[in-house]
Amino acid sequence: MSGQDPSAIVAKGRMGPLQIAAVFLCILLNAVDGFDVLAISFASPSIAKEWGIDRATLGIVLSMELIGMAFGSVLIGGLADRVGRRPVILGCTLVMASGMFAASHAGDVATLSAFRFYTGLGIGGMLASVNAMVAEYANDRYKHLSVTIMAAGFPIGAVAGGSVATQLLAQFGWHSVFLLGAAATLSLFPLIFFLMPESISYLARVRPKGALEKINKTLARMGHPGVTELPPRADSAPPANWSQLFSRRWLATTVALTVAYFAHIMAFYYILKWIPKIVVDMGHPPPLAGDVLVWANVGGACGAIVLGLASQKIGVRSLVVVCLIVSAVMISVFGFGSDSLGQLSRIAAFTGFFTNAAVVGLYAIMASTLPTELRAGGTGFVIGIGRGGAALGPIIAGFLFAAGSGLLTVSVLMALGSALAAIAVLLLPRHREAEAVV
Repeated sequence: MSGQDPSAIVAKGRMGPLQIAAVFLCILLNAVDGFDVLAISFASPSIAKEWGIDRATLGIVLSMELIGMAFGSVLIGGLADRVGRRPVILGCTLVMASGMFAASHAGDVATLSAFRFYTGLGIGGMLASVNAMVAEYANDRYKHLSVTIMAAGFPIGAVAGGSVATQLLAQFGWHSVFLLGAAATLSLFPLIFFLMPESISYLARVRPKGALEKINKTLARMGHPGVTELPPRADSAPPANWSQLFSRRWLATTVALTVAYFAHIMAFYYILKWIPKIVVDMGHPPPLAGDVLVWANVGGACGAIVLGLASQKIGVRSLVVVCLIVSAVMISVFGFGSDSLGQLSRIAAFTGFFTNAAVVGLYAIMASTLPTELRAGGTGFVIGIGRGGAALGPIIAGFLFAAGSGLLTVSVLMALGSALAAIAVLLLPRHREAEAVV
């Protein structure tokens, strides 16, 4: 096929085994991301008891990898648009595995915080890169579904890993939780190396040395016909950079996406980071508190999958706005608390359902709104700045609790983030080329 755009071949063709395998691998990567992020949440009650940490200090510790994720998403996400998705994903896997291993050997708050920040750098870069990779490996028909199911890997990893972590906590202590994360993360490295070629969209845009040969090799592995030559470049514009995110064309989109993600993720991580400590402070043992967090992630996984399926029939923006509004309500309901672990688990599950459905819906909006040349960098920027909200959530809650605020007051204040995010999504501009898929 002479001069045909290889990206169009992937977008319009069927999903071959390699594409399905790559998307599934991205789901697994997001799953280990989910466990690596929440490992500190499972371990925090035991760490706080062993080291005598107060709530304000614990809030800072809980946020350190989120701060690292902010830097990693912005800096490493942009790097993926310049050097490729595949090398960044491989590098981030090694950073995450080594950071989790190092955290298991921490002996004080400062050391643990440093290792969690380092781990967060890898997680942030990974999130931006796999979001772009899935969007570029999936065809147009299954793009939304692939991105949302990929995002569902995050709570699935927290559920699977958390179920094991609660058993490890009871028998071996908090150190074992981080060792589990290190082993699970490192095990994916060879799978990435052999089953995840570089994105064809990236190769077709950047055109490194041997691009045509690499593209045809990957197309053949996907079961698609090759091309004899690459089509002419659309224009002679310089390579994409962050300044384009703030051009007249993309500024309003960048601001709306960033505000929405920042505000909602602050509320989202308040729930995920503080559940175990809140439940322990109600008088329940740490392993049972971990079970409540697992149920929050069971709900989150279900929410992501349901949203992905619903997005095949209903516009993603409408779904996300509804989920954000219900998220604000459920986070407030969580603030009433309960003496019953069963009831707490049910509330946590429903809260997780809507909060995580909104998060994965935002990922889908990013993937389909931003163009290929800005997708990883733009997603990285939005996620990176948004992670500032993720880090602020646990910290603000910690200081509010330390100042004497009750659970209901803190929960209602944090729920306002989801309400603000709903407004930002409603104000998100529609770009002509994206209207058919958003």
